[in-house]
Amino acid sequence: MAKRTREASPSSKGLVAGQILRRQVLNSWGWVGTEATSSSSITRDHLLATCGLSRRNNHPFCRTKYKSKSRRDQFTEPATSETNEETPDDVIVISDGEDEGHVCSKRSCRANPNCLNYLGQDKWEDEDLAIDNFLPVAQLGENPILLAKDPDIPVGLKNLGATCYANASLQVWFRSSNFTSGVYSCQPLESESKFMDSPIFQLQVTFAALQESIQNVFNPSKLVESLQLRAAEQQDAQEFSKLFMTHLDAEFKKQPDPALQSLVNAQFEGEQVYGTKCHNCNYCSERSSNFWEIEVNFQNNSKLEDRIDVLLEPETLTGDNRYFCVRCNSLQDATRYTELRKLPPTLHISLLRFVYDLKTMERKKSKSAIVFPKVLDMNQFIGSSSKKEAVSHGHSNNVYELRGILLHKGPSAYHGHYEAQVFDYGSNSWYQFNDEKVTQIDKLGDKRPSKKVVIDVDDSGGKDEENPTGSKRKKKVNGSRKRQRVDDSEDEMTPPPKLIQTEASGEIYSKDAYMLIYALRQSDSKVTASEAIPPPRAMNVINSLNTSHDKECEMYTKREKSVLSALKARRAQVLDIYRSWAVSSADEDCVVVSRQALEDWLRQYSVKGSFSNSEPNDDDEAQSKLTVVAVNDILCEHGLLDHRSADKIKRISRGAYTKIVEQTKCIFEPALSLDDVCPNCVNSTFKERLYQIEHPRVVAEFSEKANVADEHSGFWISKAWLKDWSLQKPKMHIASEDDPPPDSPDFVNDVRCEHGSLSLNNAARRRISPGACKILTALFPNWTPISVIDEACSICEVVVSELKASNFEHRKRAETEKAKLKHLLEYACDGDMFLLENVPCALVPLDFVRKWRRWANKPASTNRPDSLDNSIFFCEHDMLNLDLSDIESTAAIIKRSEWEDLVTFYSAHPLIALSPSHDDHTRFRLDFPVCSECRQKRLSDWVVTEIVVQLHNKNASKEIGEPPRKKVTYGKTSARQSKRLRQIRELGEKKRVTVAKIMTVKDVKVAISEQFEIPTICQRLLLHGVELLDNEASIESLHLLSNDILELHEESESHDFDESYEVVSRRDEGKGFGGTLLGGT
Repeated sequence: MAKRTREASPSSKGLVAGQILRRQVLNSWGWVGTEATSSSSITRDHLLATCGLSRRNNHPFCRTKYKSKSRRDQFTEPATSETNEETPDDVIVISDGEDEGHVCSKRSCRANPNCLNYLGQDKWEDEDLAIDNFLPVAQLGENPILLAKDPDIPVGLKNLGATCYANASLQVWFRSSNFTSGVYSCQPLESESKFMDSPIFQLQVTFAALQESIQNVFNPSKLVESLQLRAAEQQDAQEFSKLFMTHLDAEFKKQPDPALQSLVNAQFEGEQVYGTKCHNCNYCSERSSNFWEIEVNFQNNSKLEDRIDVLLEPETLTGDNRYFCVRCNSLQDATRYTELRKLPPTLHISLLRFVYDLKTMERKKSKSAIVFPKVLDMNQFIGSSSKKEAVSHGHSNNVYELRGILLHKGPSAYHGHYEAQVFDYGSNSWYQFNDEKVTQIDKLGDKRPSKKVVIDVDDSGGKDEENPTGSKRKKKVNGSRKRQRVDDSEDEMTPPPKLIQTEASGEIYSKDAYMLIYALRQSDSKVTASEAIPPPRAMNVINSLNTSHDKECEMYTKREKSVLSALKARRAQVLDIYRSWAVSSADEDCVVVSRQALEDWLRQYSVKGSFSNSEPNDDDEAQSKLTVVAVNDILCEHGLLDHRSADKIKRISRGAYTKIVEQTKCIFEPALSLDDVCPNCVNSTFKERLYQIEHPRVVAEFSEKANVADEHSGFWISKAWLKDWSLQKPKMHIASEDDPPPDSPDFVNDVRCEHGSLSLNNAARRRISPGACKILTALFPNWTPISVIDEACSICEVVVSELKASNFEHRKRAETEKAKLKHLLEYACDGDMFLLENVPCALVPLDFVRKWRRWANKPASTNRPDSLDNSIFFCEHDMLNLDLSDIESTAAIIKRSEWEDLVTFYSAHPLIALSPSHDDHTRFRLDFPVCSECRQKRLSDWVVTEIVVQLHNKNASKEIGEPPRKKVTYGKTSARQSKRLRQIRELGEKKRVTVAKIMTVKDVKVAISEQFEIPTICQRLLLHGVELLDNEASIESLHLLSNDILELHEESESHDFDESYEVVSRRDEGKGFGGTLLGGT
């Protein structure tokens, strides 16, 4: 900012004019700690200062820049922000004159409550701009005048979702005068109401709209409904053309007029012959057929004439393909040919752009280009080769002119967009029909016309009509603003060009052409479709639509005139309000609002009540209703003025607010005054700011006195509390609240024990001097410090001593038992029976082994088992309820010698002895009988149990023919490997998983995923060789026993296929026209 340089006044004290002063010196909270040191000393001026509403804030009272300026104001008003550098936010320029040197700008005055500029007044200053900005608020809706038809542009058709294929075909058919006349000639054969719902009548209405509508777009929804087409589904235009023509041909044949009965055939049907000529006897076998279109296959950059020639090229039948001649009564060489015998007046040529890809098993769009002429001589393709040559030198009566092109835009055969380029006889011009959008073009094919600009030329002459409606109004608009299309490269205006050749040869290049429509060249003058007369029934529908459109235009014009009048009146009121709403002093009566509320009022609420949509009888009630403009963005949780939103606060004069309420029927809610600053919120912030000032000072004073010179004097304090409290911003501090004292619950255990005396832990506390302690006790009066001369807690000393002695006894006892029970400690639960071969053994509960191991490893912190009770393995019949196969899940096998040692350490009973077995299938035999009934009940009668899950080893299965594994012997040169490790390698890893009967298979898989880290989607679970496929099945329904083993197989997430195998998913082709009137059910 370019600052003015002035000489300082001789009598000035302090800062001179233009001197920079940091904003922190004169901020809204500069009185904290100086003028006010407690909440009770906060005054009203302090409250206003926090919101920027006090004189001490030095916010200038900016003049309204939109006010009508007097000649004096034009010379004295300071420059605006557009011509001056802006002042940084943290800088204040001190001036020795009121408001001198201040530059009012959008940035510098954004937080100034006394500046009411830059709130959106620009939208109201210019009358035309105000109309453009606020007319939409009246919700007049779409201007129907803009929907009126341009006399130079044909009518478009509305796309109902995906009906572009039908719209393009309809535009082409309408411009065939004979076909249009035939459609108009159809009469009802049955009831009038049934005919009105038929596709024939709806086609008459559609053609009549294209011919006589005064709107630029017609909605063919009733025609689509009568054909039962699904508007949201894309269909093939060629298929639609065939099916609709078939339907129309059937309907025309029902008419009494013979000419109408044969209209489709006479207009679109040609004749071709398929024949075979014997080379031996020249016998010809021919079969004639009719066609509505010629289907042409093509390759890239093909010419249409060449592809037709290839289509008609004869084929020689020889060798294995010889023809059986009925005259020769034998197989003979022959020639197979196709001849065009007769061509229709309107020739459709279908370009086979959609081909079937055998690799992907779906249709695809060919992107090949084709070149086709504007004038097509078909004489060269009529009849046999000799006739073609004769015709080529004679009169040309089969010359066709291009009259339409159907285009398919898009890369896929399953979606895209159809458009049509059609020649209109009436205007002798080509048009591009893109549903609702119709444009005149001068180049055909894929190339779009060059960019056009619209120039408005006011050439209206004569006296305007008072109330033109409909097409007259549109012609009036077009007369007053004639649109001239001008190329960007030209400076002079030229008239709209007619169709010109894209190339000197008259050929057209296209990659999107889908169907070509040629018309036979006539020697007489052209007959346009507009000369056909629509039937009265169809014209009644169109006239009704035209009349309705005229009424809508008339009503819109009347409503628009009324709205403009009300808007101009409201603009005058708004200008008067915001040009006088600024306050001139801090003492002026005012209303406090938010900046956003004023912007909203200027943008929408000021005009919202200007346009009444109510009935005349309700005007009084509508006028009395007030619009509420909320100011919630400057309110605190107490519903008062929030000082934390000071940068959003503005104040307006009380008189201006009265005008806002009375003239615009708007109120700011709540209507705040200068007395509505929230004292509670200010007090909370005041305490926090005072803390930020006082806390560093107190900490500095404490630090100077904290060190203790004498080891026998001072007080104990928590190290953690002191470290945190000494920070500039303590982590323990909560805004606007007092800090927790040194003996707060989080820190009291650092100094005091549970008995309230000095703790034995010296590492968590430190000494401070009596002077430092005095500072803290002044801050925390309820804190009772402990002197360094106090003795430690005697109770804690006794407890610690006893605990040490007890831990020593526990460790000593654990070491004694571990020395005696080595096998129980290391091998009892791992399933390794190598050390137990041919050794007398015993059973112990698996739960006892686990508890004993935990205690043996951590004797000081874990409880020692009380006893060893084997009675759980006996049933009510004094027999065992488990078998050898159940041992792994419920019990552990130990040496008999260790059992005898356990008897000396614990109350162990009864003994379940295991004797070595001489059977090859089992290692042991039980000395007690097994109760089968109770065993089965124990295995099935459980709520929660542990089951074994064995991970299947993929390498465990041997291939056929693989030699048997050589037996491993352990000698001096080989290391022994445990049976458990060998089983893991050969069979797979085993783990125990806790399950409940209420769990499902899916829940079990989730638990297994946590144990084995295998995702559930990759798990295959087998129970007794049967895969568990139902994830929702409960464990109870599977009749799972507690000793069952689940086999787990890990599968890959993606199936592996052979590289030569290609997965082909066939695309759903959809219903097509099935279920419609054209395709049947």
